[in-house]
Amino acid sequence: MPYGFYISAEGATIQSKRLDVLANNMANVDTPGFKRDLAVFRARYAEEIQQGGAIPGTGTINDIGGGVLMQETKTDFSAGPLQRTGNTTDLAINGDGFFVVRKDNQNFLTRAGNFMRTNNGALVTPDGYSVLDDGGSPIVIDDALGPWQITPNGSIQQAGTLVPLAIVHPKSYGDLAKVGSNLFQPLAPTTAVEDEQRQVLSGFLEQSGVKPTNEMMGLIEASRAFEANVNLIRNQDEMLGTLINRVLSVK
Repeated sequence: MPYGFYISAEGATIQSKRLDVLANNMANVDTPGFKRDLAVFRARYAEEIQQGGAIPGTGTINDIGGGVLMQETKTDFSAGPLQRTGNTTDLAINGDGFFVVRKDNQNFLTRAGNFMRTNNGALVTPDGYSVLDDGGSPIVIDDALGPWQITPNGSIQQAGTLVPLAIVHPKSYGDLAKVGSNLFQPLAPTTAVEDEQRQVLSGFLEQSGVKPTNEMMGLIEASRAFEANVNLIRNQDEMLGTLINRVLSVK
């Protein structure tokens, strides 16, 4: 089979995966605290070099290139814009750090602070996951203890006591893995954000990091690149068919 078929097919596959990433970003344009993903590509060596049978840079037929390869899907952790909601349980971290929530007896991190209270006063995510304090316990706000508020450093102040929310950061963003529901699983130990660096705004939400205009431009670009690769496959198939017919007619 002509080598161009493989390169064009790989190009179409890569652009299809990129479209999936961009479409997921667009689907979460209104999701609080959502972090957009980026599809990272790199040039692929020819198969002979990939298999160790040739050396790159020789200029031989085995060094003509192998198209593109999707290296990874990388998350952009840039902070999203803050929007005032006026809801006391809506919290936004102004700066570094992640809230800690518990799902199925496992702790996860999130930047989405669109929390709510249950009937018994427990502070939870929209999916019902418990929001934790800095001691690792679920936060429960008891109305019987009187009025309460969120302090600027992210503590719940009620009846003369302070209960700090768990706010942590990883050593590296590479230590975080997306697991759905706007949560990140820490792959290495995390560190608590220092008290003087904790800034939490009550009545605000960090919005999605997705910029619709940029994502739409990416979708158009990826769609056209996908179509171009499909057209290349079609053209090569027609050329090959024509060549075979000519050869058979000569016989």
